[in-house]
Amino acid sequence: MARFLVVLDVDSTLIEEEVIELLAEAAGSLDQVAAITTSAMNGEIDFEESLVARVATLAGLPERKIDEIASRIRVTEGARELIAGVQSAGGRVAVVSGGFHQVIDPLAAGLGLDRWRANTLELADGALTGRLTGRIVDGAAKAEALREWAGIYGIPLHHTVAVGDGANDLAMMHITGLAVGFDAKAPVRDKANVIIDVRNLSQVLPLLGLRG
Repeated sequence: MARFLVVLDVDSTLIEEEVIELLAEAAGSLDQVAAITTSAMNGEIDFEESLVARVATLAGLPERKIDEIASRIRVTEGARELIAGVQSAGGRVAVVSGGFHQVIDPLAAGLGLDRWRANTLELADGALTGRLTGRIVDGAAKAEALREWAGIYGIPLHHTVAVGDGANDLAMMHITGLAVGFDAKAPVRDKANVIIDVRNLSQVLPLLGLRG
């Protein structure tokens, strides 16, 4: 049985970038998408509504652009140390994201994460359609994923940790044993148990009683 579970957000937490904004830059809709992203992360508009609106601006973007953008992703400093430290201590590390499987799958596999969940961009004829397939991963789905994974690994919720920065992370932070705001937006700063303002994820390790 695993000792504890750490679940991280992806965009601007596990990685430095907001992938939707990189895609929008390639599609020529960056200004529009960035404004919607800011409103969503600050909790000013519903996340699912904002995601649908942002993805719609990507219609027609060639599929090959996804791989090009994935190659530009920078993993946040200390992420690998956090993953190794937690796993070596008998814990599990997962990510749940409002971002996209097409980018997160290879990233998560390369980092050796235990679990991950994200949205899926719909493709047709080698290009994005501007729609998503399957259930949208919003704040409620993030909390559901954390609870599901804790159950799979036999970990009580009070032995789970949620790390995130935006309003759509609040639901999973509410049910977790320790809520960590990582370079967080205002709504998370108000609700998190701990705030980390240094962009180094290894700073989470001492909170778990592990060497950082």
